Amino acid sequence: MAEQDLKKMYRTQTVGEFPEGFDLLGRAYEKVENLRYGTNPHQPAAFYRPSDNQGVVLGRYEILKTGKSGLSQTNLEDMQHAIGILKFLQRPACAVMKHCNPSGVAMKVDGQELVQIYERARDADAQAAFGSVVVFNTEVDEDTAVAIMQTIVEGVAAPAFSEAALAVLNDTPRFKRNKEIRLIKVPDFSSLPKFIDEKASGFEMKIFDDGSVILAQPYLSRVKSVDDLVPAYNEHKKKGRVDIARQPTERELDDLLFAWYVNIHVRSNGVVIAKNGQTLAVGTGEQDRVGAVQQALIKAGQKYKGNETLEGAVMSSDGFFPFRDAVDSATSAGIAAIVQPGGSMNDFDAITACNEAGATMVFSLERCFSHH
Repeated sequence: MAEQDLKKMYRTQTVGEFPEGFDLLGRAYEKVENLRYGTNPHQPAAFYRPSDNQGVVLGRYEILKTGKSGLSQTNLEDMQHAIGILKFLQRPACAVMKHCNPSGVAMKVDGQELVQIYERARDADAQAAFGSVVVFNTEVDEDTAVAIMQTIVEGVAAPAFSEAALAVLNDTPRFKRNKEIRLIKVPDFSSLPKFIDEKASGFEMKIFDDGSVILAQPYLSRVKSVDDLVPAYNEHKKKGRVDIARQPTERELDDLLFAWYVNIHVRSNGVVIAKNGQTLAVGTGEQDRVGAVQQALIKAGQKYKGNETLEGAVMSSDGFFPFRDAVDSATSAGIAAIVQPGGSMNDFDAITACNEAGATMVFSLERCFSHH
């Protein structure tokens, strides 16, 4: 295959043979559309939704602009994971997605305008944001649209776009770099199931190469507010009891809850560093906990390059700390507050490490591993 043929594959639909509908677990499904391609350009793909439309959100999107080549499977997966984060955030927020992980997420703090929220999400990792899918939980306005068109963006999804925003996003003669940008209007998703006392709207499904299937309940959280974050403590058989010495400030609690919700859709092992309603760095896909922490710290160090510090930032970990090394790495970099599930045999040492550093720690009392 010639190089030009491979490049062409990224911009043209890979045609496959898919049914117009099928039945699964007693529910009928209908085809929404054939996709540009699946995970890779040589893999055909199609998108389906339940025919009864009960609880369906992403499956009822309206394509306002597709460029020449339409949506890919990864575009939809990016939207799905972004919505999985944004549905928890009650303030205006933006998630910038790349390969099914957030490169940056930000929510409104201190009266910020939406354009500032977007720029904070984008610039959390500007390098990774190149060619991203950007998702909002509120209407996109003109100023935000202009900011979006300053860099290469694969697609934008939101519950609404102002007429002025659509005029900007469709002005490809002015913004030639984004002539292929895709615009998707999605129904309001704030009512999607989020918490463990709500009924899941479907199943999480994994299909193996031999056709075997695993069904699981989708992730639902016990953490509804900062009141559900528990000050860290541990009863050790030999060392006795240890409690976290310093309680989080109001701002730290707000950031801890935000970082936890973002971490729900970060590939495990996942770590999120955040401050003032913005992710500063995301460590994702590492096989060990300290590796995820170090990856996030390295990203943050490359971003700030000595001009700023992580002083006062918070950190979320989707799993507990089996050793104190990850906590020591975080607090030595300036992390002031940590949220983690709790439950490790070495929670005593992790809490002690926080106390020694003057940091604080809370437990979520749940893991949020995402092995997507």
